[in-house]
Amino acid sequence: MRGPISQFIEHNYRHFNAAALMDAAKGYETHLAEGGKMMITLAGAMSTAELGISLAEMIRQDKVHIISCTGANLEEDLMNLVAHNAYKRVPNYRDLSPQDEWDLLENGFNRVTDTCIPEEEAFRRLQKHIHQLWKDAENKGERYFPHQYMYQMLLSGVLEQYYEIDPKDSWMIAAAEKNIPIVVPGWEDSTMGNIFASYVIKNELKASTVKSGIEYMAFLADWYVKNADGKGVGFFQIGGGIAGDFPICVVPMLYQDMEMTKIPFWSYFCQISDSTTSYGSYSGAVPNEKITWGKLDIDTPKFIVESDATIVAPLIFAWLLNQ
Repeated sequence: MRGPISQFIEHNYRHFNAAALMDAAKGYETHLAEGGKMMITLAGAMSTAELGISLAEMIRQDKVHIISCTGANLEEDLMNLVAHNAYKRVPNYRDLSPQDEWDLLENGFNRVTDTCIPEEEAFRRLQKHIHQLWKDAENKGERYFPHQYMYQMLLSGVLEQYYEIDPKDSWMIAAAEKNIPIVVPGWEDSTMGNIFASYVIKNELKASTVKSGIEYMAFLADWYVKNADGKGVGFFQIGGGIAGDFPICVVPMLYQDMEMTKIPFWSYFCQISDSTTSYGSYSGAVPNEKITWGKLDIDTPKFIVESDATIVAPLIFAWLLNQ
């Protein structure tokens, strides 16, 4: 039985982007019903937007099988988990002067649109624990991916003393408990990545202690080959950028560079984005362009919802969760 949100969407969302949302949700549902698996990619500041409220339940109900995300989304879910009460909302962010922005910086607030992340509070609670894991691994001659260190930190329970939200609303906790695979391209472009780099520059840690982006691609290639049989793997892209660009390339890489000519294309594609195709933007390209790059097949179900992902993604997730 459909819940009230799903009933509302089905009754009202009949045209334009609303209809695209409905079609994408039903396509996702069909893909899973036919035995397919789904990758979700997170760009932008989805964790700061607290997408975990809906994404965590998607993970728990096995409607997500692998995630690609930026380093920022990886860490910002944890930052919200341990420092939520110190976040600052700025509803009038469009009216801020350069001096207002400087004052936020001086007070330790890094602004993401209308939400300011209290970096000092968040990283005071995270840094010593993650540094210990990096150091311990290095001392043992072990190496892990960025997300694996965060899984270790979450599953150890050391952060529970700091929780300031209901842990069921953290998608990283849900992912760690399920041990679902994550790829994090460009992890260096994150606060935690910057902190790790500083330890490397100071000769306190070796760069090799955290596995690299190339190793992430090799890991993804292995995962894709093992999971692309049958209905195959779908691709649900939230926003644009490297979180989507990096993993979608695994198919043409396997086909062209590994010469695995029988490798299946991605078997479902949806992107939520308001990017445009001007100036060669890949993030704004219509899905059909991806056919020319050997990523999608002619018959791959393709959807694009040109709207705000913070509005669209929770509604699609609500449909899939029968809410």
